[in-house]
Amino acid sequence: MNWLTKPSVIWSLVPALAVLVLDRLHKYLQVDLAGWTGGEIVPLTPFFNYTLVWNTGISYGLLGGLTPEMLLLVMALAMVALAWWWVKEDSLLTRIGIALAIGGALSNAIDRIVWGAVADFFHFFLGTWSFYVFNIADVAISVGVVMMIVDVLRPKRAIEAKS
Repeated sequence: MNWLTKPSVIWSLVPALAVLVLDRLHKYLQVDLAGWTGGEIVPLTPFFNYTLVWNTGISYGLLGGLTPEMLLLVMALAMVALAWWWVKEDSLLTRIGIALAIGGALSNAIDRIVWGAVADFFHFFLGTWSFYVFNIADVAISVGVVMMIVDVLRPKRAIEAKS
């Protein structure tokens, strides 16, 4: 069977496209239509703010010291590696996890190309402790990675790998 006609390939395209469209729409509404430029803060709860922070690193600010060109190269290499794994993978759970990561990474790459940084909006904190500011794409990447790890570590998968 051709890899493109496998049901798990076709179905795993749906979450990748959904993440890409949802994240792009959110950023379009907030940055382009609402005109946010950075630093705006809307307190929603005592532990959560809706804000705009421009992230020059990768997910959660990692690799923030690299030049924009080097970051794009690292991201492109990661997406190529994920795409290769996605094509070769037989597990639907892992394939969907990879697709979520690719959809999120593509949306953040578009930010970097268009704005020179990634638009992050969601900020959780408690007192002086603060979690990284993140966006929908970052959530998709994180959920995708967790799905891949869970699938790779599940007992049935380990038995299948030994066969």
